[in-house]
Amino acid sequence: MLTELRIVNFAVLEQLSLSVDSGFTVLTGETGAGKSLLIDAIALLVGGRASTDQIRFGADEAQLEAAFQIPDNHPVLQRLRAQGILGPQESQLIIRRVIARSGRNRVYLNGNMSPVHLLEEFGGTLVDIHGQHDQQSLLSASTQLDVLDSFGDLQSVRARYQEVFGAWKHFCRQQDELAAQIQQGRQREDLLKFQQQELDDAALQQSEEEILQNERRRLGASQRLGELTAESQERMQMDGQGVLPNLALIERALGELAQIDPEMQEAGRLASDAKVLLKEVADRLRHYADRLDSDPARLSVIEDRVALIQKLKKKYGGTVEAVLEAHHRTREELERIQHADAELAQCEGLIREHRQKVSQLAKQLSGKRTEAAKRMTKVVRQELDALKMGQTQFSIKIVIGEGDDAYGIAGADRAEFLLSANLGEPLKPISRVASGGELSRVMLALKSVLAEVDQVPVLIFDEIDTGVGGAVAAAIGKRLRALGRFHQVFCITHLPQVAAQAEHHLYVEKSQVKDRTVTTVRSLSGMSREGEIARMLGGETVTKKVRETAAELIAAAND
Repeated sequence: MLTELRIVNFAVLEQLSLSVDSGFTVLTGETGAGKSLLIDAIALLVGGRASTDQIRFGADEAQLEAAFQIPDNHPVLQRLRAQGILGPQESQLIIRRVIARSGRNRVYLNGNMSPVHLLEEFGGTLVDIHGQHDQQSLLSASTQLDVLDSFGDLQSVRARYQEVFGAWKHFCRQQDELAAQIQQGRQREDLLKFQQQELDDAALQQSEEEILQNERRRLGASQRLGELTAESQERMQMDGQGVLPNLALIERALGELAQIDPEMQEAGRLASDAKVLLKEVADRLRHYADRLDSDPARLSVIEDRVALIQKLKKKYGGTVEAVLEAHHRTREELERIQHADAELAQCEGLIREHRQKVSQLAKQLSGKRTEAAKRMTKVVRQELDALKMGQTQFSIKIVIGEGDDAYGIAGADRAEFLLSANLGEPLKPISRVASGGELSRVMLALKSVLAEVDQVPVLIFDEIDTGVGGAVAAAIGKRLRALGRFHQVFCITHLPQVAAQAEHHLYVEKSQVKDRTVTTVRSLSGMSREGEIARMLGGETVTKKVRETAAELIAAAND
């Protein structure tokens, strides 16, 4: 429900701060006092189109702010929490809208700047405005079907249908994707098979290129390696002149020296260690010389293999890893192509299975909707009779589509609310035949019928009683009061019979302050409320009798 409303510099509303209550509230006042401005402000706060003409003359911007307490079971609550606008335990939404003369309009949701389209998305779920010139939510075909399902308590049947419908559409999309993949696969199959064979034959290994490059370097320089190895061996072992023979002589000399001077024992040990290390070097040179291979045939094989690897790298991505990944990917794609026909056949079977279920559930849903339409037509006609619209005919037509194209997320049906406002006129879609006042009263009848299932918390009726009086006005007032048990209801009225039924009464008046027109709003109760209803009854002259009649109207409404 709406709990607070604050308006600054909006048309003739200079500054207004208003706390509002649940139940049925009327707004009254002289014609032109600015009652509709409050409704216009609320409309802007739930996504209406703004204009700089709405900014008070002399001001740079208008500011509108409203606080809504959202019911725990309202579907928009989870959406607001999911988007981070409300915290996990929060249920109060504060909407602020600034209309700037510069054109830079701004919207804030709980203090965070937000795009206007968010208001448009969920605004209609918070407030439903029914006025002389507004496009009503119940005029759209999709909403009419939703309303019928709510009235008939068909949500569970509809949910089962939607689940199966969603699965059916999923398999249909999967079939299209598979068919496209098969077509593309058939076009690529020969190429993939060639690539698969090429990569299979190559049998490339992860570290093979590095090993081959090392071996190629050795084979290419085998002569020079042999020369260097032979030279090193000669210098190590040369008779009398090699490193090892000379080191043996040095070791003996150091041993004798250490016997004379123990200080040189460490030098002797170092020479002994050096001899061991040099012998190890000599052994390695010998083994290396034995392994040296200058086989030209092996070098040719390696050159061919390296050239093949370079070719594959250039073709499949530039690195050995890319070639190996291409090999794996090609194998997988060929396997998918080979199994695609079987997968497609399985998908087609699932489509047939779910298509049959969709047809069965859609037929069941259509039957229940037809029954609900009959019941709802009956109770709406009763409400119209109570609103003194006995000559107005109302009917709900269910149009059931045929063929697969008829199935949609809500079933195969289209609901049409039909109305004939005048005796002898044919039933036509409600949006095309009702005048503003008639449409508002029809909406009141519909809202009364749907009071317990309609989840829009705030309903606003702008001059719903235009052109009526007496018993009709009293009936409208009673319906609005009854509707207030399930929703927060606001109504602008000029009829005392309607105003007397309200639980809360706001009086809107216009005055002159410092050569400027200012509209103010004040809450009426007790004698002040009785006086306003008396004014609505008697005009400028309020007699004692008129006051007594006003008191009687208020007392009768509270009985």
